[in-house]
Amino acid sequence: MNCTQCPIACGADRAVKAGACGVSGIRIAKYYLHPFEEPPVSFKNGSGCIFFCGCSLKCVFCQNYSLSRNTRGKDISVAQLAEIFKELEERGAENINLVNPTHYVGEIAKAFEIYRPNIPVVYNTHGYETLESLKKADSFTDIYLPDLKFTDPLLARRYTARADYAEYTLPAIRFMAEKQLKMTEDGKMLSGCIVRHLVLPLASYDSVNVVKFISTLPESVHFSLMSQYTPFGKIENYKELQRKITKREYEKVLSAVEEYGLKNVFIQDYDSAEQTFIPDWDF
Repeated sequence: MNCTQCPIACGADRAVKAGACGVSGIRIAKYYLHPFEEPPVSFKNGSGCIFFCGCSLKCVFCQNYSLSRNTRGKDISVAQLAEIFKELEERGAENINLVNPTHYVGEIAKAFEIYRPNIPVVYNTHGYETLESLKKADSFTDIYLPDLKFTDPLLARRYTARADYAEYTLPAIRFMAEKQLKMTEDGKMLSGCIVRHLVLPLASYDSVNVVKFISTLPESVHFSLMSQYTPFGKIENYKELQRKITKREYEKVLSAVEEYGLKNVFIQDYDSAEQTFIPDWDF
């Protein structure tokens, strides 16, 4: 099959060779109960995260750099992926959280045909999606958890080489934002959309534009503002990325959240910038 699952549409036959994402077949780095997602997602027992290898976006500052560049991981089959769904459910996972699933949508859909857990499914994406792939993902997704990294094409080109990031991501997030919000009385999300944004050094101006865009989405959409940027990845040639964000940069974005009247917001503490949020990889 000629792969067109992400906007790059490289056309690779990923049954036999790697695509622009850097992987062929299905490759994962870890699966476990993750306690550090947003509270309605991790909830009490933790989110059943499955970390997929490879990436079509390849941000230079990626906190999961070894995964996105496919330098570690374990190859599995569709049937084995379905078994992982079942195992996480049996271990008490609050949901099945597909981390970086974009280039595996077809394979993931087949795994859910083998076994569909009786817990919500989270589609945890960098946001660089085609509507065609999202419509397929919608058949198994209960909760969308996309990043909105940039609206400025200059930032997208500099840090991902994909100047068209916003051209694809903004319509994709509008699609995901239509997912009906359903919560339990004690605060667990069963269905809905949470949009994440990580504030970057020297980019708070664009973060303000992200907040402005979020204000145009349905009020049921939750917004997660993250201060946890930590210098990581391949950033030797990016001097501005070799420091954490300043308190002033973060407060500028917090002011925009208030100015644009966002209702359902998760605010990460400014002091959260550390590597403890980065898991140790098993494979």
